[in-house]
Amino acid sequence: MNAMLSELARNRFAAFHSHIESTDPAGRWLILTHDNPDPDALTAATVLAKVLRSGFGRHVTAAYRGIIGRAENQEMVRSLGMQLSQARRLKPESYRYVALVDCQPATGNSPLPDDLAPEVVIDHHPRRRRTSASPFHDLRNNYAAAATIVAEYLLAAGIPATRREATAIVYAIRSETLDFSRRADEADRLIHDHFNARALPRLLGRIQNPRLPLNYFETLREALANLRGVDTLVMSRLGAVAQPDIVPEIADLLLRMEGRTWSLCSGLYEDRIYCSIRTTNPRAEASRVMRRLVGQRGRGGGHGMIAGGWLPAARGGAEAVSRQQDRVEARLATILRKDPRRIAPIAED
Repeated sequence: MNAMLSELARNRFAAFHSHIESTDPAGRWLILTHDNPDPDALTAATVLAKVLRSGFGRHVTAAYRGIIGRAENQEMVRSLGMQLSQARRLKPESYRYVALVDCQPATGNSPLPDDLAPEVVIDHHPRRRRTSASPFHDLRNNYAAAATIVAEYLLAAGIPATRREATAIVYAIRSETLDFSRRADEADRLIHDHFNARALPRLLGRIQNPRLPLNYFETLREALANLRGVDTLVMSRLGAVAQPDIVPEIADLLLRMEGRTWSLCSGLYEDRIYCSIRTTNPRAEASRVMRRLVGQRGRGGGHGMIAGGWLPAARGGAEAVSRQQDRVEARLATILRKDPRRIAPIAED
């Protein structure tokens, strides 16, 4: 095994190795990400697929539900030649085993039905109750990226990464940590630095600075026009969006506003209100805040200082959705012990 791996990483891979060897070599594997996958999910799925193929000789398909919407993510898949299928085009009965990466069962954000337990779960978010039903699960919520876990598997298995795979791992970790401005484990740094030596700087630059469609700037204008806040909380709401990835992107941007320590963005995509929250507080449990925010009608999760979730959209058109977003904003203010009656538009003095 690679000398840079910790004892924890070696032990986890040994357990993974033992479990995979116990499965039927002829059984086909389906690796699923969370819906509308981000760079971490895309990388974790494709690298785990390589581990199963090259290390264990398994037949594997990596897939996702929803869309790869953000321009950076589309460029990543295109430039690095990442092979993923759209889950709705697959026949579940064709696969004997399912692995979930960067998500967990029964959380409402993956194509796997809630009543089915996957064979394998690899994630960096806090443990969810249904995950314990899976025969093998590797959960490390101190890690910033699921890609770090599967990259450790790659090293432990002695499987060489291509330069494009190294680039994907590096970008996934940078994206998840905002270039290490957010919490990261020493393992994330070690894996990043190891694979950065083989990453392709030209492709990294292309991914980080893609050409952006006009609707991106129209959405940004809408977000800035709808700024609201109270104390150190800044919020914005969007109407219907072309892709749900823009919601967390706006939340990230809002948190950079001077004097703000929490941000919220919400937006309508199809029949759901998507919500993203961010905080600068390293001790905050954003996932718990998000689950309280969406309540029993919605689904939410996250880790550390970031979280996302959704609610079924109110019926009655744009006005009903806007009133629902009002309630979401007021509820977050209350959760954070801020007076929702003091929420007001934010404008430059």
